[in-house]
Formats: sequence, C-alpha cells, structure tokens
Amino acid sequence: MNSLDKFDCAILAALQADATLSISGLSEKVGLSSTPCWKRVKRLEEEGYIESRVSIVNREKVGLPVTVFVSIKTTEHDEKWLARFAAAVVALPEVLEFHRMSGDVDYLLKVVTTDIAGYDRFYKKLIKAARLTGVSSAFSMEQIKSTTALPLELISHGVPA
Repeated sequence: MNSLDKFDCAILAALQADATLSISGLSEKVGLSSTPCWKRVKRLEEEGYIESRVSIVNREKVGLPVTVFVSIKTTEHDEKWLARFAAAVVALPEVLEFHRMSGDVDYLLKVVTTDIAGYDRFYKKLIKAARLTGVSSAFSMEQIKSTTALPLELISHGVPA
C-alpha cells in the first residue's frame, strides 16, 4: 500500500506533466507554500516515488521513427541463461522496454530504430545474444496514444475505497 496523500499525488501529477517546474511554480499548482512543497518533493525523491526527471525527445525528429514490438519465445528458463540474455538485451540501445511475460510469449521488447534495415541489424544482434525458439516482430503503423504519466487518480489517498 502506498503512503501518498492528495498533495503528494498532486505534486507527482504536476511533475509528470512538466518536470521543469520551479518549486514556487509547483507549490502554486498544488496549493502548498514553497517550503512544505520542497520538503515533499525531497521525500518523494528519497523514497523512490520520483525515479528521475527527463526530457521526452521526439523520435521522428531525431531519425528513429520506427517502433517494433518483438515477441520472443525460448525453451531456456534457468537463472543463468536469463542473466546472460537480460544483460545482452539491456546492452542493446534500440530496446526501450524489456518485459518477461506470462502466457505464450516469454519476453516482449519495445524497440525503436531508423528503418527496416536498422531493425534487421538489431535483429541480427538479438539472435546472436542467446538461443531463442522464436522471434516475432510487429511493426507499429501508427502511435495513437503515448504517455509516461501514471494515472494517479486511480489510487486512493489514504482513504479506504
């Protein structure tokens, strides 16, 4: 269970929308004075609620317009294999997300790249990394929604649901 109250959630929501807010701008948005707001931000950072503050870069403008979801199947399921495979995948800069899945697919990757040839280069590095039973690639035709903001309105603020 989390220990966030409505002010903590308001701070997190505001920072998810704009991490460049000054403490005075943030405190104004959430209805606190600057010092208590700053103390809450520091606590949220120390407790790991705020992991980092980043800028979101436009993929197309920087030349990485292709998104591919890569489903991976394997017959290997021991810890040693997973450690080697995970280290190899994490080292591939094209991989934005790497998930171990339940169901028919063992692992799911979200990959960005320049074009089909760029994906082919990535694919060749991936299949060198470990013994895989199957690799299936689904190219995103259109991104309809993308957000990094968590839906904080779904959590209770210390009040039973």
